[in-house]
Amino acid sequence: MATNPSIITRDTDKIAYQTGNLYESVSIISKRARQIAAKNKEELSNKLSEFVSAVDNLEEVFENREQIEISKFYERMPKPTSVATDEFLEGKIYFRYPEEETQS
Repeated sequence: MATNPSIITRDTDKIAYQTGNLYESVSIISKRARQIAAKNKEELSNKLSEFVSAVDNLEEVFENREQIEISKFYERMPKPTSVATDEFLEGKIYFRYPEEETQS
C-alpha cells in the first residue's frame, strides 16, 4: 500500500474541495473507512479462524508463530482512516447525493 501509516497533517481545504463542505467530506471519508475496516476485520477473522482450538484451558494454549505473524501484519497496516482519506483526495471514492436523484 502506498498510504503512509504514520500520522500526518492534512490540508482541510483540499479535503473540502470536492464537496465544498469539510463536514460532508469527512462524513464520506468516515463511511469509506468503516467499509475498509470491516473488510480488514473479515479477512483477519477468516485467516485466524484456522487457528481456533476447542480447548479453553490456559495451560494447554500454545503460541503459534504463523498466527502471531498474521496478527503483526494486520497491526502494521495503515489505518482505515488514512487509506480512506488518501482515496478521497485522489478522487477514487464515488459518492452521490440521493435527494438530488429523486427530484430528477
